[in-house]
Amino acid sequence: MFKSLFATKPVEPTGHVDAGEPFEGSLEGEVTLKRTLTGTQLILLGIGAVIGAGIFVLTGQAAAEYAGPAVMLSFVFAGIACAFAGLCYAEFAAMLPVSGSAYSYSYATLGEGVAWFIGWCLVLEYLFAASTVAVGWSGYLNAFLHNFDLALPAALASAPYTYEASTAQFVHTGALINLPAVLIIAAVSGVGYVGITQSAFVNSIIVAIKVTVILLFIAFGMQFVDPANWQPFIPPSEGGTKYGMDGVIRASAVVFFAYIGFDAVSTAAGEAKNPQRDMPIGILGSLVICTLLYIAMSAVLTGMVDFHLLGTAEPVSTALDYYPSLGWLQTLVELAAIAGLSSVILVMLMAQPRIFYSMSQDGLMPKLFGKVHPKFHTPYVGTIIVGVLAAILAGLLPVGFLGDIVSMGTLLAFATVSIGVLILRFTRPNLPRPFRVPLAIVICPLGFASCLYLFWQPFKEHWHLLMGWIAIGAVIYALYGYRHSKLRHGTR
Repeated sequence: MFKSLFATKPVEPTGHVDAGEPFEGSLEGEVTLKRTLTGTQLILLGIGAVIGAGIFVLTGQAAAEYAGPAVMLSFVFAGIACAFAGLCYAEFAAMLPVSGSAYSYSYATLGEGVAWFIGWCLVLEYLFAASTVAVGWSGYLNAFLHNFDLALPAALASAPYTYEASTAQFVHTGALINLPAVLIIAAVSGVGYVGITQSAFVNSIIVAIKVTVILLFIAFGMQFVDPANWQPFIPPSEGGTKYGMDGVIRASAVVFFAYIGFDAVSTAAGEAKNPQRDMPIGILGSLVICTLLYIAMSAVLTGMVDFHLLGTAEPVSTALDYYPSLGWLQTLVELAAIAGLSSVILVMLMAQPRIFYSMSQDGLMPKLFGKVHPKFHTPYVGTIIVGVLAAILAGLLPVGFLGDIVSMGTLLAFATVSIGVLILRFTRPNLPRPFRVPLAIVICPLGFASCLYLFWQPFKEHWHLLMGWIAIGAVIYALYGYRHSKLRHGTR
């Protein structure tokens, strides 16, 4: 059994949808890719993928709970970790330009057992990310409805449970359910059930709206910045990771959520005109621009109001509440967040069933998850199951807790990809690599170490939850995945 856990799949493009990636077209085969993307287009792709839930939702949470105004430094630290991991993603994506994901990368380098583990962690990334974004969407929707005196009562628009890290317990808040979060998950799951061919034109409009509103907020919000709100820049520690430098590092793990879309650049390697040159330009360029936007956004946000007030599901709107003259901008921010977060939820809820689909195709998950709808050509059973689970999580749990779980799963996946590149350099040195990580002997370990270090921050508070999740995954693999693995039985 031990030997089987480290059996690897051949390093070649597979003929089905791979884990962790939104897919356009039939689930029965992959489209032929054309190399049309330039470095500039890849940068724009990265900006569109990264600017989303993090900037509208978790920036204020991280400032209020952990870092204060120094949340700006947290974005720098998280961005550096992403840059290391992003370069490693780019090498894998260039080698496997048709199908690329942390699941398939680890299957090709570290073996089936690790691939299962990463696939199981990706469930944390996509399932919990959809729930996290839905909670933020709910906050902005209710803030928007408040302008017309139509806001739902707190009992129907907030989490009935909050998580107390000091006691490691869930505490009832008195609310009943976050109804808008449940409804948006249901609506988007319905779209995912019948299938959708996402329009690049519509997506580009949504991206343009998001970035324009963010720039407007920065430009007009600067006029109301009070430097006194930045003092002290790093609030004195109140114990644990509540402020101080420990809080800044802890916040880096929280805001890491803001960067989870950057791997969309690496998965476009098969469509880059010159991947050797353009992939690092696209990845590093988009990360630098997005980091600067995040820093500027958090600087204005914490400068406009006391950071303690930003611990809500809609922190940007909350800050604008204190400036009636910017009411027009508040409305724009809420509309941009509602539209932008809706598209993020859609991508997450389309990706998660395809993770299960891919694992089912490999024999590691029940065949139920591999069922494709005869009319819509979507993984409809997985879509229903994921939608129900995401709705439950979004309806019951707070945004901060969900964001932590997302970051933990993502950081583990990124760390595995980083070390996988280095392992493959030694085990398969002759594989064609259209893009190679520069100074891999340095960059890969740095990516691995920085991701694990950021992972350790929320793990200290949620270790029992993560270990329970891993234990559930291990039981499923032992009882089903190991016994039905197509690779182990030579049926692939």
